[in-house]
Amino acid sequence: MNPLRHVFSAAALAALTTALVPAHAQGVIKIGEVNSYKAQPAFLEPYKKGMELAVEEINAKGGVNGKKIELITRDDNANPGDAVRVAEELVAREKIDVLTGTFLSNTGLAVADFAKQKKIFFLAGEPLTDKMTWQGGNEYTYRLRPGTYMQAAMLVPEAVKLKKKRWAVVYPNYEYGQSAVAAFKTLLKAAQPDVEFVAEQAPPLGKVDAGAVVQALADAKPDAIFNVLFAADLSKFVREGNTRGLFKDRTVVSVLTGEPEYLDPLKDETPNGWIVTGYPWYGIQTPEHKAFFLAYHAKYNDYPRLGSVVGYSMIKSVAAGAAKAKSTETPKLLEAFKGLQVDTPFGKISYRAEDHQSTMGAFVGKTKNENGKGVMVDYTYFDGAKFQPSAADVKKSRAAD
Repeated sequence: MNPLRHVFSAAALAALTTALVPAHAQGVIKIGEVNSYKAQPAFLEPYKKGMELAVEEINAKGGVNGKKIELITRDDNANPGDAVRVAEELVAREKIDVLTGTFLSNTGLAVADFAKQKKIFFLAGEPLTDKMTWQGGNEYTYRLRPGTYMQAAMLVPEAVKLKKKRWAVVYPNYEYGQSAVAAFKTLLKAAQPDVEFVAEQAPPLGKVDAGAVVQALADAKPDAIFNVLFAADLSKFVREGNTRGLFKDRTVVSVLTGEPEYLDPLKDETPNGWIVTGYPWYGIQTPEHKAFFLAYHAKYNDYPRLGSVVGYSMIKSVAAGAAKAKSTETPKLLEAFKGLQVDTPFGKISYRAEDHQSTMGAFVGKTKNENGKGVMVDYTYFDGAKFQPSAADVKKSRAAD
């Protein structure tokens, strides 16, 4: 036999064998991530940086279960149909081990349903609708960020202290906005039965006619406003509200506005005294956050946004779950995430077994225009574990699961 032919045959056989071995057996854990990068860059560019920092840190320490992490991202065009299509591509073509991501609540729900159908583990990082983990929650989906109920529950005690009777609401007319307003109304009514909702404005996401919205709210003469707009819609709303005096002698309670992604662009238009949830990165003095801030700043020469924290914590959660499970097989991951504890820049969080919701909290404080820049002041971190529905309520809402 020709010895060269024998050597070639052995090499060819080895190459073919390697090609046929699944990715997870080659020493790599593939995390597939779906998100609206082009549509929501203010949040998702820092989010991606947070993910990449976490992957770098984990791999530098040898990876998870002896395997390095590989992150594969896809853009969903802010469209539920496209989100499912690229999730299918990640599963079928890229052979991912774990599915993660989504930003908008409608895309998040679509991918959660896909995960249920395909029986693959899905960690939703950002979508805030309560249907992710409560009404409509499924056994294959976990969620990191505090949802609309939790953030509303953090804001309602502050709203009650205002002793305002006539409220108006403004929100983007899709799943997240509807969910946030429903939670706020329910919780405020329970705490203050005499409250009235005298106006409701629900423009399409990304298409707010700010002048008309502001005028309609002003015409209703509310004592206070609950705002759920974010990104460009928020900036337009604030500009028109300032111009037309909507916020003069009128308190605004607002979800997300204190996040630097949305507060920074307001600059000298930042209104004073809004009660908000957000992320005052410049004032958090815990050891966990200092370590995260220094690592992020060293890598990117920039300060983190809330998206950075979410992306970083999501990858750290996957790594912690895989380490606990000693596997990335879906049944083992699903079990490992029940009660899983994870170290994040906001401190230790855990994932509840009954609803797959993490206990990550949020900062609540007030906006301040400080030398032409928007900042949060008088803020406090609210532990998410204290603002979740009871196990009995969760069981009722997830009856179909």
